Amino acid sequence: MSRILILLLAFAGTALAQPSAVERGRALVEGIAACGNCHTPKGPQGDLPGMGFAGGMALEEPGLFRIYPSNITPDRETGIGGWTDAQVIRAIREGVRPDGRVLGPIMPIELYRHISDEDAAAMVAYLRTVAPVRNVVPASTYSFPLPAAYGPPLGVVAGPADNAVARGAYMAGPLGHCIECHSPPLAGGGRDWSRTGWGGPPMHGPAGVVVPADLTPTHLGGWSDAEIARAITQGISRNGRALRPPMGFAYYATIPPAQMADLLAYLRSLPPSR
Repeated sequence: MSRILILLLAFAGTALAQPSAVERGRALVEGIAACGNCHTPKGPQGDLPGMGFAGGMALEEPGLFRIYPSNITPDRETGIGGWTDAQVIRAIREGVRPDGRVLGPIMPIELYRHISDEDAAAMVAYLRTVAPVRNVVPASTYSFPLPAAYGPPLGVVAGPADNAVARGAYMAGPLGHCIECHSPPLAGGGRDWSRTGWGGPPMHGPAGVVVPADLTPTHLGGWSDAEIARAITQGISRNGRALRPPMGFAYYATIPPAQMADLLAYLRSLPPSR
């Protein structure tokens, strides 16, 4: 066997072992990122059939905003089918539409700015494959002015360092934005990252008012890894109580065991809240 053929076979084997961008994007969008948790309209029985990622489900925080998540299907007229990949990535990570309009909450742009180039491209690659749905989404309204920008234009964004806590922080932050809901707000807007994971403000949704829990060892220190993982993936608390949306339990149920171990390592590393 020639040396060139051996190299080609080795390259082919490596390529087959690596997930494609679409597969990686599917794992993120349908898993830890839980994009459909906001962007897929819901009914009493869950996701509305045939409306995956079509947007339009009203999300309201009384006195602050009434939001209609965008249609992120490839429909060219009402979705993102006419946007370039770079424009979609800029909207996700920098909160800016192709026409220059700035996106508002509840898109956690402060965290999404840290999604790696590779993962952002993979998410867009997957979104290109979902069924296009024509669905005109109303404009969101806010009782406060939106920022002119969420930061300077991004350059290269790398992935996390190769250790369990860093990988878990990346999952709980940029990818899953867990710490967005589970951290206290600042008076002027944004989150108080000096108290990351201390629990968040009340959230108004279809399930009523939900208060995001303390994720630090102050609250979770007595929980086993299995109990925390069950709460995340099945919505069952340590005492057997059913947890409520907007936690995207069905999405988090797809998190692979190795990544769940990273997420747990990060939660265990958080400083106690009190």
